[in-house]
Formats: sequence, structure tokens, C-alpha cells
Amino acid sequence: MKVITRFAPSPTGYLHVGGARTALFSYLYARHHGGQFELRIEDTDTERSTEASVNAIFEGMQWLGLEHDSAVKFQSKNLARYQEKIEELLVAGQAYHCDCSKERLDKIREQQMKNGEKPRYDGKCRELGLNKTDQTIVRFKTPKSGSVTFTDHVRGTITVANEELDDLVIARTDGMPTYNFSVVVDDADMGITHVIRGDDHINNTPRQINIYHALNMPVPEFAHVPMILGDDGARLSKRHGAVSVMQYAEDGYLPEAVLNYLVRLGWSHGDQELFSKVEMIELFDLSGVNRAPSAFNTEKLNWINQQYLQQADSLRLVGLVERRLQHLGVNLPTTVNTAAVVELFKDRAQTINELVDMGLFLYQPLNGYDDKAEAKAFKESAIEALQAVIAACQAVADWAQADLHQLIADVVADLGVGFGKVGMPVRLALSGQAQGPANDAIMQVLGQSESINRLQAALDHVNNKFA
Repeated sequence: MKVITRFAPSPTGYLHVGGARTALFSYLYARHHGGQFELRIEDTDTERSTEASVNAIFEGMQWLGLEHDSAVKFQSKNLARYQEKIEELLVAGQAYHCDCSKERLDKIREQQMKNGEKPRYDGKCRELGLNKTDQTIVRFKTPKSGSVTFTDHVRGTITVANEELDDLVIARTDGMPTYNFSVVVDDADMGITHVIRGDDHINNTPRQINIYHALNMPVPEFAHVPMILGDDGARLSKRHGAVSVMQYAEDGYLPEAVLNYLVRLGWSHGDQELFSKVEMIELFDLSGVNRAPSAFNTEKLNWINQQYLQQADSLRLVGLVERRLQHLGVNLPTTVNTAAVVELFKDRAQTINELVDMGLFLYQPLNGYDDKAEAKAFKESAIEALQAVIAACQAVADWAQADLHQLIADVVADLGVGFGKVGMPVRLALSGQAQGPANDAIMQVLGQSESINRLQAALDHVNNKFA
């Protein structure tokens, strides 16, 4: 049997982390078994579905590299097929029209809850043989006896008695099919063999299986993956940080790192943490999916992203850094080599945005000095040190080939002071900060002219302080 999986989001917002993980698991399972991965947009909720959300889903899937194998299916273009199958159930006596008002249904549920009973439809219209009107809905005739049993690839064998299920609505008053009906028709028509989705759908599965049987359609296998929690144990939401996939792109994460992090949210392969996409496809199987909910840990994501940053192609990182700089409105000076900036900071930064923030002082004029660092480094003795370094820099004939570390070391030796007496004021002069890369590395990136300009500006600043 050829494995065919699908990802079927509703276009009512961005592609969120939970949906992306479901898409990834479905994608990997299909690829692992040499099968197909399909994308379906469940847009029958016309009030909430938007074209912007559809595009956001496409954008997120493309960014993550989760390519689907056939044309995207839209439920809104399949309404005639749903109506056909609803009519089939009505003719077969396995569905019926219901005209119960919302007020009546609310009263029934209220009384059932008072009695400690499970709220459900009481079947009033089940055998009335009502005709369709603009006020009737269509309900599925759930079997009154027996049970539904299915083997979940994550949860194991699950059995639900039919008496626990009510006659669910399969078409609204406007004829629009409901989720539990349309998904059955679509999955059967698309030949879906394995439905991988969040465990919030477990209660829907026995209802859907009854509909599969009523329509004489093959029942797929199911795998319900656990939900994702925030660090505090609550269900992941906006208050835990970014939950939109594309927000992680904007925040400077690499797609392969996010993909790697998502696959480890509820799936494991021994103690391995880092997986290439090829390795994910080779190793992924539903037997490795955990039953327990997974906690989203931003620190872990940052660590994974840092590993990928260190391994990434420098030219690619240059493009990402320059795009970020342009987004911030920074004019890229021709004197600064971004490739050198990337090499300077990529082992220190956890994201592209952090790398840019670390190196921003190289692209823009300094607008001041760190107060604490200035108090320590810009003492009167710094005047002589800065003067000596400036003179040494002016004497360099070929900046690209110069040993700038030795240049500073020579100044230290000539002045007969500790390295910090020269190094600290030079670092502050060049970067405005007390911490950062080595002074010679900063000077190499800034170039001779800009390095001398910054050293001179610092010297003037210190002279004014002690004038």
C-alpha cells in the first residue's frame, strides 16, 4: 500500500507552531515510506477564512521546505461533492433533516448537565422524516449500539461506545458541510492512508469512522500527536512568545533549525539532537512519537539555531545579514565587508538578528560609549595609549596584510604598561563597548581610515574630559 498523508489547515490565521509540526510529521512519514504528501486548505468556514491566511500557510510551508506532491486542494471548490454524499446518506436513511431550534438545544444541554449527563442531541427529529427547508440542518444517524475501535499509532487501541456519541450535524442550514463530514469525503477521495493530526481530534475520530462506514469508504490509519505546551505547562499561545512560523523567520532563525527543533517536539531517536532533513526522512517513524505533551523551550531552539549558524554557508549568511540591515534602515557602507562581520560573530550569535545587533556598530557611527566601560578605560593615561596606536596605524602601508595584533602589542611594549591599559581604551574607541571581538579583528573589518577616525574621536573625547 502506497502511503499518502496530508496536512489540512484552516486558513483562519498564520501557520502556527503546532500546525507546522503536524505538517512536518505527515511530510516525514510519507517521505520515509516513499509515499505522497498532500496539502488541503479547509476553507468552508467562509466567515473566518481569508486569502491572507492561505498565503501565510503557503509562505510558512515554503520557508520550512515542506513541499507537497500534488496541486493544493481547496474544500470550497468541492461543495458539489459534499452535497452529493450528503444526499446519498439521506436517501439511504443514514442521515436526516432536523429543525430543532438553538433555544431548544440549549435547554436540553442545560438540563443534561444539571442531571450530570453528557450533553448530546436527544434524537427528536431522527425518525420524523422531515423535508429540507431553509431552517433545517442535516444530522448523521450514529448507530445506537456497538462501538468504534481503532488502533492509534501513538495512543494504541482506542474503543468508544456509539451510545457515547450523538447524531452530529453534517450540514448547516445553508447546506455548507461541517468539518467532520467534509474531512471524511476529502480523505477518502484523496486516497489518504494515514491521518496524522493533533490529539485534540481524538474525539472526532470515532464519529468520522462511523461516517466512513456509512459511505462505504476505506478508513485510514490514525496517529494523534500530543499538544505542545509552553514553559509554564499551559497550552502554547501568543503569550509564550512567537507561535507563528514566519515570526521565527523575522526573528532571525534558520528554517532548517526550526525544522530540527519541531521534529524533536514529541519525537526522538536515541539521544540525537541535530538532524539534517535527509536524516529526518531516513529515521522518522510514528513509533518514535511520544504520548506525553511536549514543552516548547526557546533556549533549546536558540541552541539548535546557533549550531546551524556555525555550519551555514557564509555567503548565505551574508545575504540574510544584509537583508536584516536593510530592514532596519541601515545603509551598507562599501568599506565594511559583511562576510568578515559574519565570520566575526557567527560563533557568538544565536540568531541572524542577534548577529546583526552585535555587529551594528561596524556599520553605523558610534553615538557614545558605554558609561561603565568609559569610567574604567578612558582615564587620563588613555591619552598616551590612543596617541601611540593612532601613530602606529597611520604608519601602516598595507592594512590588509598588516599584523594588527602585533601593532597593538608593540605599542604596549613601547609604553611599558599592561595590555589592558592599551587594549581597553582601543576597544571602547572602536566599538563603544567593553566586550566583543579582538581589537585587531575589529580594525581589520573597519579598515584603516575608519579605525583611525574612531581612535581620533575617542582621543578628542578623552582630551576634552581632562582639559
